[in-house]
Amino acid sequence: MASTAHTGSALADLIKPLVNGNGLNASRLSRVGILCLGRHQERTPLMYDPSLIIIAQGRKVGYLGDREIHYNPGHYLVQTLPMPFECETHGSPDTPLLGISVKLDPALLSEMVTAMGDIGLPSTPPKPMASVAMNEGMQRAMLRLAHTLHDDLECTIMGDARIRDVVFEALKGEQGPALRALVKGHGHYSRIVQILSKLHAQFADDFSVEQLAQQANMSVSTFHQHFKQITRSSPAQYLKRLRLIKAQQLILQDSHNVNQAALAVGYRSVPQFSRDYKRYFGESPLQHKRQEQALRA
Repeated sequence: MASTAHTGSALADLIKPLVNGNGLNASRLSRVGILCLGRHQERTPLMYDPSLIIIAQGRKVGYLGDREIHYNPGHYLVQTLPMPFECETHGSPDTPLLGISVKLDPALLSEMVTAMGDIGLPSTPPKPMASVAMNEGMQRAMLRLAHTLHDDLECTIMGDARIRDVVFEALKGEQGPALRALVKGHGHYSRIVQILSKLHAQFADDFSVEQLAQQANMSVSTFHQHFKQITRSSPAQYLKRLRLIKAQQLILQDSHNVNQAALAVGYRSVPQFSRDYKRYFGESPLQHKRQEQALRA
């Protein structure tokens, strides 16, 4: 079996020519992104779409409530829900963080889980976000995908198959039960997932815990308990963080000013929005925007 260190080095060598700059770079496949960061980024709030994040060089530490999630070379993060969390990235100009992001497609996931049959679901609630060590099958699948990203024709003919290969290995791995639970349902977990999907689709709307609990067909205390078990935050905290991250995206994309962003994500008071934003991100919306512009320059 190839060593994890050797695989990470080989994968990093394949990724380097695909990098166009810091951040998430587009690749020849729409559902695959190239990660690069040539500096240390302190712990900062962010949110990933449901995806697999494979690290080849450098390392990341995710913070979800009281959980610390380390993903280093030879590991991949399985993110089953688009959940606000905090992340610290370790990279440098000489040794930048390098990785590949594979966005999970619900239709593909559903098809593959159905085809795999009833493997069984875990006896405890799945973790919506966890780091997994790459086994030999995942190492080979990732190297094949990285090779494919270098060639237009290979992407056109084999791209979907390479992504399918990687997702299949993830379904067989430690976090496979969490991925299968998204399709097959898993008691309280499945109902909380449905509520989270609703919050992400309608984050600017006002929801009471009582309304959400009723929609989940749970008592308020049971709903609160299971929501916090999965997200590591209360429903109110979760919705606030979700709104602030959505607002940050609008402001940094230059599509909204501060007032417009606050209103777009459901805040009725712009001063309250600015206070919450500074408390969460450590700087005001305008400071944040200027800092990002300076980094791009």
